[in-house]
Amino acid sequence: MTTSRTPDQPDFDQPHPNHDRGLEFDLTTLMSRRSLGLFLGAGGAAAALAACTPAGNTGSTSSATSSATATASATAAASAAATATPTLTRAIAECGVEIPEETAGPYPGDGSNGPNVLEASGVVRRDITSSFGTASATAEGVPLTFTLTLLDNANGCTPMAGAAVYAWHCDRDGKYSMYDSSLKNENYLRGVQEADANGQVTFTSIFPAAYSGRWPHIHFEVFESMNNATSAGQVLAVSQIALPKAACDDVYATPGYEKSITNMTRTTLQSDNVFGDDGGIYQLATMTGSAAAGYTAGLNVTI
Repeated sequence: MTTSRTPDQPDFDQPHPNHDRGLEFDLTTLMSRRSLGLFLGAGGAAAALAACTPAGNTGSTSSATSSATATASATAAASAAATATPTLTRAIAECGVEIPEETAGPYPGDGSNGPNVLEASGVVRRDITSSFGTASATAEGVPLTFTLTLLDNANGCTPMAGAAVYAWHCDRDGKYSMYDSSLKNENYLRGVQEADANGQVTFTSIFPAAYSGRWPHIHFEVFESMNNATSAGQVLAVSQIALPKAACDDVYATPGYEKSITNMTRTTLQSDNVFGDDGGIYQLATMTGSAAAGYTAGLNVTI
């Protein structure tokens, strides 16, 4: 998908409670939407093969064959269930379902609304915890590593090797670098990565706050190539990662996140003005870890 970005003007002092409302993207369809039929078709083929297994009409040989076939099928199914990971299961379930398009909000830092970090030397990096260039601040908080897996919907959900992702989010106080009055000279929690052969990009960061009016989230834009990303070129998709409640509750019980506890009581995934239309079903990250050891999050992004 291509997107033209015309975000609202922000309040530079504080993320506005409704900062993601009212923004419209002029979207055109680059790729046709595929249904889960791609995988259902594969399942249908397997069923057809099973139906063609000789069963015979009478006799102990055919009965023994049927019994052996059933036993083998049950064993294979049990083995598959035991080895299938949640990540693999989710990738199969979501294949063909494109990531919902969302607003970039008023704090993108991509040149569409004030400052542009994408053309700055040093923005291409895995660890986005600290500012770069002439800035020096480091965002404090519970460690978070998140990985996006980019899948090409028009080509059977193959990995989008060579694509690029720009990711950004607020700090543990709910403030965005480059925009908040106290952080205008800082650029932490922003960075670009190029997808590897598996279509994956990984960022090392900190767990963002829950600020008034929004469910905890991470913004990202997907570009066709690194050249497009670092020149703020054409965007393929703009969306957000929703963070699971259990992880949020765990993190927000730690020092430094006190304001997030109150804000979490005022917003749910269903009431959030971005994720509320479907409860964030296709944007909710899978997550492991703890506040003490740090968290790891992952999300499949079909484009």
